[in-house]
Amino acid sequence: MKKKLIFFLLIIFVMTSGFGCKLQSSEVKQGLQPITINYWRVWDGPDTFQAVFDEYNKLHPNIKINYRKLRFEEYEEALLEALAEDRGPDIFSINASWVRRYEPKISPMPKQIAMVYPVTKGTIKEEIIPELKIQNSISLSSIKNGFVDTVYYDVVDDYTDEATQITEKRVFGLPLSIDTLAMYYNKDLINNANISVLSDDWTALLEDIKKLTKNDARGEIIQSGVAMGSGTNIERSSDVMVALMKQNGAGIIDGTKVLFNQYSKEKATNPGVSAIKFYTDFANPAKDVYSWNTGMDNSLEMFASGKLAIMFGYAYHLPIIQSKAAKLNFAIKPFPQIKGAPKQYNVADYWVETVSSKSKYVNEAWDLIQFMTTIPENNQLYLNLAKRPAALRVLNEKQKSDDELSVFANQMLTAENWYRGNNAFVAEQALKEMADAIAEGGDVEQESKIAAGKIQQTLR
Repeated sequence: MKKKLIFFLLIIFVMTSGFGCKLQSSEVKQGLQPITINYWRVWDGPDTFQAVFDEYNKLHPNIKINYRKLRFEEYEEALLEALAEDRGPDIFSINASWVRRYEPKISPMPKQIAMVYPVTKGTIKEEIIPELKIQNSISLSSIKNGFVDTVYYDVVDDYTDEATQITEKRVFGLPLSIDTLAMYYNKDLINNANISVLSDDWTALLEDIKKLTKNDARGEIIQSGVAMGSGTNIERSSDVMVALMKQNGAGIIDGTKVLFNQYSKEKATNPGVSAIKFYTDFANPAKDVYSWNTGMDNSLEMFASGKLAIMFGYAYHLPIIQSKAAKLNFAIKPFPQIKGAPKQYNVADYWVETVSSKSKYVNEAWDLIQFMTTIPENNQLYLNLAKRPAALRVLNEKQKSDDELSVFANQMLTAENWYRGNNAFVAEQALKEMADAIAEGGDVEQESKIAAGKIQQTLR
């Protein structure tokens, strides 16, 4: 009720103050009409956006933003159903790995946007006069240079204009934040194993994992050193496998071709399959690094219960763990790398804000998205409340000294979203099923070939 009253008073202000007394054209008058932008997301409640929405309404008091948060489990089904029935939102949020699949449902960002702004004029007697301004949207080069690298490759794609049949690069979404995969560890278990500092490279970390894994008299795992080896019962297992493959020099996907199971003439080996074998060895009882199996509980639950020393997760896992185990003594380190490798590789996971192709307010919707994502001081208003890692380079630099976000921020420049096909769920599931099959005794090369074939089917 309070929000409705505020909105009503804003409209009265527009129509009765200096901001509404000198309408000079039909375009200006049209630009001042009250409209409602419906905005759907999975993460973050409305309070997280209130500060940035308030700033936007100072410029555009005639635009009401109707924000709705849905549960992840129901989100995509509800979104697709609403879009199909022409009752969907104007702005909606999708994972960066979904962009290619959703392109037919997206109205790409216009090159220019016309909006009415309040302009103060006069020297002796100042008046707020409404003016129609046509401004350029953020350029492709600004996206490439202003955001961390993965953003450009995830949100920019070819678009063919139906009227002109001209194909050119267009923007299909912009992120509010970006997350990276990091290493969570139980400090009490590390201390009990007399490990002062967990290693940052995989070779040395293996020795730490062996010390952290405990078995009972029957050989059953009662304390796991690390959640690696299988697929389904490990949080973000597909991302962990991809990170290992990329670090080992394997390609994952190149355009429409799956590469991770391919033999490399340059390396005279198969780096992708070697990385998969390294990963699945942790679920092999015959290996000295055995610390996990397909019969164990979900890795997040195991970590929260204090029975798992190391798990890999994103910044969004932090509040989940804190809510499940408020007294758990844990910390976060960067994702491990291969010692001596010429470059680091980390995995990014994030969502982008985009506009429905059926929206009546494409200009206004994209104007709001750019206001929230491309202007640092506005984006900071969101980040302050959301407690998420920044996607803008200038804000990423500031977060490198943040107590909670520094680990994720420091990995940002080497992080990449690995999937840009038509069905991320199928691709991730293929890798999980591959790991489970190998953990149950399947052949590494055969199972990796099967997984590659499933992922190949999702590429255009």
